[in-house]
Parts: sequence; C-alpha cells; structure tokens
Amino acid sequence: MRSYHISKHNSFYAIGLSYKKADAEVRGKFSLDVLGIDQIMTNAKEQGIDGLLAISTCNRTELYGFAQHPFQLIKLLCDQTQGSVEEFQEVAYVYKNHDAISHMFKVGTGLDSQILGDFEIISQIKQGFYRAKKQQMANPFLERLCNAVIQASKRIKNETELSSGATSVAFASVKYILNHVEDISKKNILLFGTGKIGRNTCENLVKHSKNSHITLINRTREKAEDIAGKFHLTVKDYGDLQTEIRKTDILVVATGAQLPTVSKALIYPKKPLLILDLSVPKNVSDDVKELDNVSLVHLDQLSQITDETLNKRKTFVPKAEAIINEVRYDFLKWLETRKFAPVINALKEKLNTMKAEEIDFQSKKISDFNEDQAEIISGRIIQKITKQFANHLKSSGVDSQDSLELIQKVFQLEIDSK
Repeated sequence: MRSYHISKHNSFYAIGLSYKKADAEVRGKFSLDVLGIDQIMTNAKEQGIDGLLAISTCNRTELYGFAQHPFQLIKLLCDQTQGSVEEFQEVAYVYKNHDAISHMFKVGTGLDSQILGDFEIISQIKQGFYRAKKQQMANPFLERLCNAVIQASKRIKNETELSSGATSVAFASVKYILNHVEDISKKNILLFGTGKIGRNTCENLVKHSKNSHITLINRTREKAEDIAGKFHLTVKDYGDLQTEIRKTDILVVATGAQLPTVSKALIYPKKPLLILDLSVPKNVSDDVKELDNVSLVHLDQLSQITDETLNKRKTFVPKAEAIINEVRYDFLKWLETRKFAPVINALKEKLNTMKAEEIDFQSKKISDFNEDQAEIISGRIIQKITKQFANHLKSSGVDSQDSLELIQKVFQLEIDSK
C-alpha cells in the first residue's frame, strides 16, 4: 500500500515551530518565502517523499508530510532556512499520525493562532496546498485532509462567533497606537509595506484614527497606489523612505523582507517616533532602540493585548472543538476505508475467480446445471463475506494492520499498489 496510508512503514508528521516557544528572531530564521517552499518540495521529491505541505507565516513555520522518521522533514526545513537543527529542536514540536491530523485542524481553524480566532492561517493552508499540488506533492490523503480542515474552518465561521469582533494583529497595532499616542488625528503616519497585514492595518487606521495624514510606501508602487486610492491617501516612492521616516510621528513596518529594511542609519528623530514592526523576520533593526526619541514595538508584544472581544471568543472554543471533532471523525472514517479498500477489492477479486472456476467446473459436470441461479447465489455469498471482513476492519479495538496482513496471507492476495 502507498505511503498516504498511515501505516507501520510510513508515518504522517507535522513538524514546526510557533510563537508559543519561538520568539520573532528565531521564527525569522526558519521563515520561508514562496521560492523556499518550492525548493523544499523539489528536495523532498528527490528523496522519494510523495506528500508534503509547507506553511510559513509571521507566527509559525510548519511542514506536514510523510516520512519514515521526522528528522527527514526537519532536515528539509533546516537545509532551506537560516536556522540550525539544534536551534529548531529547542523550540520545535513534532506530531505523528492522528496527533498531526488533530494539530492541522487546530491550526487551520484559528484555535492555535496567536490571537484566538484569527483566520488568516486558513488562506496560508490553501496556498500551501496549491504549491504542493503544483509540485505534484499533494497526494489524495493531503488533499482530503486540507479540504476537511477548510470545511471545519468554514463551519466554525458560520456556526460560532469565534472570529467575531475586530481582533487581529492589524487591529491590535491600531489599538496600541490609539492607547499610546495623543491627538492621533494630527499625527503623521507612515505605512511601509502593503501586504495582507499592511492592508488590514491601513484599513483599521483609517477607520479608527480619523486620520488623513497617512502615507504609503511599498517596493512596488502600484500595490501601494491600489490601497491609497480606496482611502484617498498619499503614496511615495521607495526611494523616498528615509525622507518620509524623518517627517513621520508613527512608522508601521509590514514588509515581507527576509532581512531588516529599517535601521538606525535611516532615522534622524528630532521628535518622538513610534515604530511598530509587524514583520517576521523582524524588519526593523534592534539598533534603533539606541536612539533617544524612538520607541519600538514588535508584533509579539502587540499580540499579548487581550480585551473583551478575546474573552468573548473564548466562550465559543468548546463549540468550535465539537465541529472539529465531527469533521475529523468523517475524515478518519474515510482514511480507514481507504487503508483497507485495496485488500477488500483484492479479496473480492479472488473470490470471484474461485466462483468462476467452480461454476465452469459444475456446468460441465451437471447436465441441467442452472448457471444464472448459481451466479446469483454465489455473488450474494461473496458480497456477504466481503462485507463481514469490511465490518471487522472498521470495528474499534481491532488492529486493522494485523488483520489486513492476515487476510492477505490466508487468501494469498496480490495487492495492486495503485
């Protein structure tokens, strides 16, 4: 049987690190861009791994895949990032088989997010699956699992209020600004980076600060202009970054760069400057803290903000977990069926061959032999026998792997690996 069946020979693993044990600096070392994910897929394929999914966000980097040992996946990640195996092992988690499946459900439904109920992660799982499929690394198991997690996420959104209220990294950053800056409507705000977090922050800033002195800068000017147009904001060129930083009161950095883009050399603060770094890896160098007028706050500090909205969300966790259990149960039922389907099909084929031989023998031996009746009766008996075996394999408390091996041995079955 192929490796997308959870078996004794190949196991399904989730390996990774997240905000829970790894700070932004460590997470930054293990973060992956699209090219990095594609390279991991290529390397995995060369090693004979036939199912792999990678996700990398500001809060976590994870690989979900099949291996004989989780170290295969850990090495794939470490070879493609700045982090070492030793650093990974200090903060990492490794889940196997059913625990790995449960972990993906928890992550994909926002229960494991840095801000509870933040559903951004599900789009990362969709994106990860798309990349895996493009690289021919999405086997039927991964496809079915991702679809199940997406289904659970949709149901939780529709049937609970786990994601109700405005709580996200973007909202937390705006809330911080509102709480720590007086006369916000009169301050100059500069947003550097217009990815998803940058866009959401911009939207929240406009909505909650009543401020029109917001300037956007992005490496690709067109992306900044798209957002600026919606809110009638100013756009400046990437080359103007230093000049604009020196003019602003609040700098929000939300770029996706792998190295810091804002350093002490860019800043010449004659007045107080608040910098919010919403990027992983960190995009603002720590040396800016040496400047007297500068305050630097990172994403990890913002995510600790708790309020009524988050407390309300916690009350919906049991309902969300019940939905996950339902969807996961259906997935595991499918998995069990898939695991023994080749053996049941091979058994049916073997019994049908025996039936055909016996009917052929009896039709020559008995003069008034009724072949049609014999066909119907023996067909029904075969149906009942195979159903009996299938029910046995489905029942709890049965070691299905041992049973499958015994059935194959007794009936001398040849299993089609396809």
